[in-house]
Amino acid sequence: MREAKETAERLNAFSDGVFAVIVTIMVLELKAPEERSFSALLPLWPIALSYAVSYLFIAIIWINHHHLMRFVGPPTLTMIWTNFIHLFLVSLLPFATAWTAKTQLASQSVIFYAGLFICIDMAYNAFEYQALTNADAAVVSARTRRTARVRSLIALAGFTTAMLVAIVAPRLGFAVICVALTLHLRPDFPQIGA
Repeated sequence: MREAKETAERLNAFSDGVFAVIVTIMVLELKAPEERSFSALLPLWPIALSYAVSYLFIAIIWINHHHLMRFVGPPTLTMIWTNFIHLFLVSLLPFATAWTAKTQLASQSVIFYAGLFICIDMAYNAFEYQALTNADAAVVSARTRRTARVRSLIALAGFTTAMLVAIVAPRLGFAVICVALTLHLRPDFPQIGA
């Protein structure tokens, strides 16, 4: 039992380290303007917005991942690999953020950005499914599992919608990404009428 707990803790600690490195890489991409005036900051709004949304996304991923790890007993090899795939996809976020910022929310970069969110969310959904399926039924009810599944599918649909909208209206597509993110703000699953 102790070895299983240590394995889950190692998985969580490794994931925490990867999230910290990703945030650090993103912040290193931020470059200060050469001019001294506040007006020099105005043209940087796409960079600031892309960074803020990506930082929020990583915070949401970390909070939800941390929450799910409470339910993980001895992680299976499938769960460990799913976590590695999820972390790999999250590690592409600084690249997508930089491209979206440099192109000032151009259609192709927002499509790629939303597509990456889809991939990350699919990997997270697989990890969430494994964590909740293997959790003790006394700790995670069937209703909680269903609520989590529906929420995850709605968020995935939101990111997919954002990608499609970005083809013709990239800024609106970016806004849809932000709205879809709000579905994962709370890691717990509130029970309606409970």
